[in-house]
Amino acid sequence: MNASATDPQTLADFTARWFELWTESDPDARTAQVADLWATTGTQVLVDPPEAMRDAVAELAFPLPRLEVRGHAEMDSRVTRAYEMFIEPGEHTFQATDGDAVPLAPGMVGLGWDMVALADGSVVGRGYDVFVLDEDGRILMDHQHILG
Repeated sequence: MNASATDPQTLADFTARWFELWTESDPDARTAQVADLWATTGTQVLVDPPEAMRDAVAELAFPLPRLEVRGHAEMDSRVTRAYEMFIEPGEHTFQATDGDAVPLAPGMVGLGWDMVALADGSVVGRGYDVFVLDEDGRILMDHQHILG
């Protein structure tokens, strides 16, 4: 994906690859997808950590820490853990909220997503990611917002 690309097919391809990464059952394929989607120094920042985490650090009088993973190895671990927690048990999947990624500015795209219960299709979690892409279309920065 070219960082400045805004055509619908390119955005659809990015969206498909993003969800394939988070739902991939094969560990080797996941690792390859991380390398394909992310720049070597790519970073994901969890902007809105879970409320329990926010409450725990507030109780200790600490400011909310920056929660981030950087580089392929850390991102691979992050994706693998999310897969183990949410997809592997066979109860949930991830899907786009309102269609494909959308251009926000040159080199930036946004993507809304839902975590959906497979049993009845109900939305059990929701988020929005804002991506900054490099000149090759790989993710340099992902600010992930958990909305519910």
